[in-house]
Amino acid sequence: MMKKAAFSLLAGTMLITHAAPAAVASEETDGDLILYQNVPGVETDLEEGLDLRALAVHEDGHFTERSDGLEWDSTNENVAVVDETGVVEMTGQRGRTFISVTDGNHTDRIAVDYKPNPDAREGGGKPPVEAQLVPQSGERYDIIDGAVDGMTLEEKVGQMMMPDFRHYDGQEVTEMLPEIEQLVEDYHLGGVILFAENVVETEQTYELVADYQEAAEKFGMLVTIDQEGGIVTRLQTGTDLPGNMALGATRDLDLAEAAGDVIGAELSSLGINTNLAPVVDVNNNPDNPVIGVRSFGEDPQLVADMGVSYIDGLQQNGIAATAKHFPGHGDTAVDSHLGLPEVPHDLDRLLDVELYPFQQAMDAGLDAVMTAHVTFPEIDGDKAISEKDGTEISIPATLSRTVLTDLMRGELGYDGVVMTDAMNMNAITDHFGSVDAAIRAIDAGADIILMPVGLEEVVEGVLDAVDEGDISEAEIDESVERILTLKVERGIFKQEALQDPAEGKQRALETIGQDAHLAVEQSIADHSVTMLKNEDVLPLAPEADERIAVIGTTYLSSLVSAVEGHHDKVDAINLSGQSSLTDEQRSTIEAADHVVIGSTTANVAQRSADNAVMQMYAEIMEMKDDVAAVAIRNPYDIMAYPDVDAYLAQYGFRGASFRATADVLFGETNPTGTLPVTIPNPDGGVLYEYGSGISFD
Repeated sequence: MMKKAAFSLLAGTMLITHAAPAAVASEETDGDLILYQNVPGVETDLEEGLDLRALAVHEDGHFTERSDGLEWDSTNENVAVVDETGVVEMTGQRGRTFISVTDGNHTDRIAVDYKPNPDAREGGGKPPVEAQLVPQSGERYDIIDGAVDGMTLEEKVGQMMMPDFRHYDGQEVTEMLPEIEQLVEDYHLGGVILFAENVVETEQTYELVADYQEAAEKFGMLVTIDQEGGIVTRLQTGTDLPGNMALGATRDLDLAEAAGDVIGAELSSLGINTNLAPVVDVNNNPDNPVIGVRSFGEDPQLVADMGVSYIDGLQQNGIAATAKHFPGHGDTAVDSHLGLPEVPHDLDRLLDVELYPFQQAMDAGLDAVMTAHVTFPEIDGDKAISEKDGTEISIPATLSRTVLTDLMRGELGYDGVVMTDAMNMNAITDHFGSVDAAIRAIDAGADIILMPVGLEEVVEGVLDAVDEGDISEAEIDESVERILTLKVERGIFKQEALQDPAEGKQRALETIGQDAHLAVEQSIADHSVTMLKNEDVLPLAPEADERIAVIGTTYLSSLVSAVEGHHDKVDAINLSGQSSLTDEQRSTIEAADHVVIGSTTANVAQRSADNAVMQMYAEIMEMKDDVAAVAIRNPYDIMAYPDVDAYLAQYGFRGASFRATADVLFGETNPTGTLPVTIPNPDGGVLYEYGSGISFD
C-alpha cells in the first residue's frame, strides 16, 4: 500500500529536503529511467506546482535517484514549464501538458492537467481551477517487485537489520568511521538508529547522516531516532517539546499536529527520515515506570486522536512515523528494559483500550509499528524456557506470531512495516539468545530487527535459519517488499549525485530551533499546566522584600531560575541525598514568606509516602501553612502529600514547562490544562479524576 508522497509541492520556488545525499558511480545501464510520480500508489499533493524526481532502474532491479545529465521538457508551455531540475510551474492557463525526462537513452513522461475543479465550492476553500497529475501505467513502474527479485538473500536480510553505533572502541560515534562504513557495506544494512551520543550538534549530525547514506550500498537507508519530545529527546540541539502527556493535558489536536510538524521539520532538515514516535500506549497504570508521561494519557480516544494528529505533523514533512509499543505497554508495572512485563487482559479488552489507538493510526496511514517486549498470556498461551533460570515463561509480543501476524496483520489488517523494540533490552536478553530472539521475531512477522545483539552472529543465524527452513524465504521477501515500499513512499533513495553539503547544513541551521518552533514549544507548555488544588495560596504576590523558599531535588535549579524570573529574593534548598532537613534548612524555610516545592519522581518508590524526600516534604507542610507544590514530571506525586495547599502538574522538565509553571505560580497566566490520567489515592480510590483541573476564575 502506498500512501501520500514524502513532500509537499509549491510553485517553482520550493526546495525539497530529501534524505541526506549519497553518491554512486555513474554507469551505463540497460535498465530504465522513470519518474518517481509514475510509481503505482504514489500520491502527490499538488498545490501550485510540482517537483518531479527521476529514478534510474538498474539491470539487477535496484533503483537510485538520478538528477545529473537529464533533460526536461514540457509539450505545452502554455500550460506549464519545467526547469532543468524537474520543478514544474503552472502558467494558469487551462489545458494538458506532458512533462518528459530523458538521460539520452531512456525517456519517461507524465501528464499534467490544469482544469476546472468539480469539487470547487463558493467560499469553501476549494480553488475553481486546479492542477491534476495523471501518472503513466505499465510493468516498468513496478520497481519494488523487480528490486526484490534481483536481491540476494544476504541483501534481503541486510535490509531487515537496524543496528545502533552509539560507541565504537569505547568512543562516542559522532562521525563516520571506516569500520562502520565497512559494516554498512558488508551487511547491506537497510537502516541505522541514532542516539544522543551521535547527534551532538546540527552540522555534525547532518554530516553523519549524509555519510550513512553515502555508505549505503544500493538503496537509501532508514535513518531513525527516538525523537518523541519530553523525556525522550535525542537531538542535543533544537526544540525541546514538553512531551506527550503535556499535549494530552492541553486536549488540543492542533497543538499535537504542530508538535509532530516541528519534530518532523527538524529531523528532515538533518536528513533523518524515520522517527520512532509517537508512543500511543494507553497509560492506565499509575505504577508504570517506563511509559508514564511518554503517553498522551489513559483514555484510548484521547490517545488515538492525539497520536493521529502528531503522526500527520510528522508525515507531512516526509518523516516516517512509528507507533509504539504494540499491542500496548501502558498497563504494566515493569520496565521492559529491566524485566519482562505482563498485560493480563483478553482480546475484547485489548481491542477496546490498548489496541484502539494503534487501529486508528493504522487506518489513518501509519508508516510503521514498533513491538512491545511484553507478554499477553490471554491472547498467546505459548511458552518458552528462559535461558536465565530455566523457568517456563510466556512469549513476549515481539516474538509472538499470534500477536504480530494473526492479530496485527489479520485482525487489524495492518500491512505496513513492523519493527521490534530494541533487542538488547533485558526482557529479551535475559530469556533468549540474541540469534534465537531474532529468528523468533522474524518468524513471528517482524520486518526489522532493531539493535540486534551481535550483528554478524544474528545475520549468519538468520541466513542459516532460512537455509534450514526455520524461516520462510517467501516471508523474508514480503518483509523486504514492505521496507522498500516505505522507502519509496517517503522518497528515501540512494542518490547518484552529491548535493551541496553547505546548502544542506545552512537549511538545517535555519530550521533547528527556529523562533516559530520555540513558539510551539512554549504554547504547548502554557496550555498544559494543570492546577488540581489551590487553597488561596496562588497566585503568589510577594512584596518586594519578601522571600520565597524553593525546595526540591532534581531540576531544582530550573525551577529556581523560573521563579527568579518573577521575584529576585529566592532561597534554593536542595534536598538531594538527604534523609532529613538540616537545622539551617529549617531556619530558612521557617523564615520564608512563601514556599514552593518541586517534586520529581519516576517510579512508585520515589513517590511513596515513606520515601525520605517525601517525608521531608511532609515535614515542611507541617511547618508552613501555605505550601505550593509542583509535580515536575509525574502528575501522581500528590499521592505522597495529598494535604499540600496548592498543586500544579507540568508533566516535563524542559525549560518551557518551568516558564509556564512560574507564570501560573505568579498569576500571569490562568492554568487551562486538565488531567489526562486519573490520580488514585493510597486506598485504591480516586484522589483526582481524569479531566480534573481548576483555574483562578
